[in-house]
Amino acid sequence: MFNHRKMSSRFTHRRPAWWPENESWPPARPSSSAEPPSPAEFPSPAGFLWKKPTWNRNRGRFFRRIGCLFVLFNILVATVVLLFFGWLAQTIGLVQLPGSLTHLLPWLFLLGFVLFITGFAFLILAGRGLRHLSAPLGDLLDASERVAQGDYAVRVTEGGPPEIRSLAQAFNSMAARLQLTDQQRRSLLADVTHELRTPLTVIQGNLEGMLDGVYPADQLHLTSLLEETQLLARLVDDLRTLSLAESGALRLKKEPLDLAALINETVASFRPQADAGNVTLALDVAGDPPLLSLDPERMRQVLHNLLANALRYTPPGGAIQVRYEIRATPHQALITIQDSGSGIPPDEMPHIFDRFYKAHASTGMGLGLPIAKSLVEAHGGLIAAHSLAGQGARIQITLPIG
Repeated sequence: MFNHRKMSSRFTHRRPAWWPENESWPPARPSSSAEPPSPAEFPSPAGFLWKKPTWNRNRGRFFRRIGCLFVLFNILVATVVLLFFGWLAQTIGLVQLPGSLTHLLPWLFLLGFVLFITGFAFLILAGRGLRHLSAPLGDLLDASERVAQGDYAVRVTEGGPPEIRSLAQAFNSMAARLQLTDQQRRSLLADVTHELRTPLTVIQGNLEGMLDGVYPADQLHLTSLLEETQLLARLVDDLRTLSLAESGALRLKKEPLDLAALINETVASFRPQADAGNVTLALDVAGDPPLLSLDPERMRQVLHNLLANALRYTPPGGAIQVRYEIRATPHQALITIQDSGSGIPPDEMPHIFDRFYKAHASTGMGLGLPIAKSLVEAHGGLIAAHSLAGQGARIQITLPIG
């Protein structure tokens, strides 16, 4: 017999190699009375919110039906068997019934015959029901094998009893989620390959030129190589941050933070670049904002990406306004970054937070806004973009307080 307790103790004896170093081993066993995990405690790359499975809600009713049918069938069979053996015993003289009961024998036999016919009809109906049940189950088994072989486009017809329909719906939802994940993985690989090819080509071409004597190994060419390697390092770091945030594995180091001071420092770091481009960069902090529980480095990264993006699209003579305020209702911190650029075209607005998406005039890698969105959402906040043609773009961040 399988000893679960022995197996469990052996399994938890040492930490697996793949287990995160910053998490305790063995993991805490959830109590039976625990509430379902919240989305923040049970993250998912697709934004899936945990809910009680449909099968858990239906299986009690399903097993009650099966139990009632089983009991009814046993009663019918037992009645027919007892009547048959009673008639046989009376016929061969093993049992002598009192005279007052002898005249009831025909009626008892008739009752037994009716019960036998009823039981037989029940068996026929049960067989049809099982066939009605087995057809969708067979489809589910076939579809499961196709999914196991990598065909995530397969779907099953949602038919049969309510329980089987719920199972088919759950399977179709799972297959759709797997298909979306597979498409995102393929798209990410294609995008990463495309983005890495450009700096690698530049580095390889310069190095080959230096080795062949075409280019001198002087400061100009070495500086170009250094810039390309820095671009590669930044791309790898951005991809890692985005991957951790989207998978829910990003660990935030929250602490009481003066967000107003952090915004002021970030704006000050961009002021020389704004002055060089003849762009006015202004900051407005309303009131005396309280300390917020945030990760300073991640929030600095968010502000850096948004300000860099605003400067990229603001023409000379334009202006960028950064405002930080506290909303009373609802009680939230609000950061607004408004630029006076050409704005975001309506056909590009739904895609600006997609990774590797670039506008027509973009010179970046298409990761700044997706990273900002993922980091803000990791803090429990929201980020939104608003724009009108010719009136610039406005990015708003809302963060919870407390």
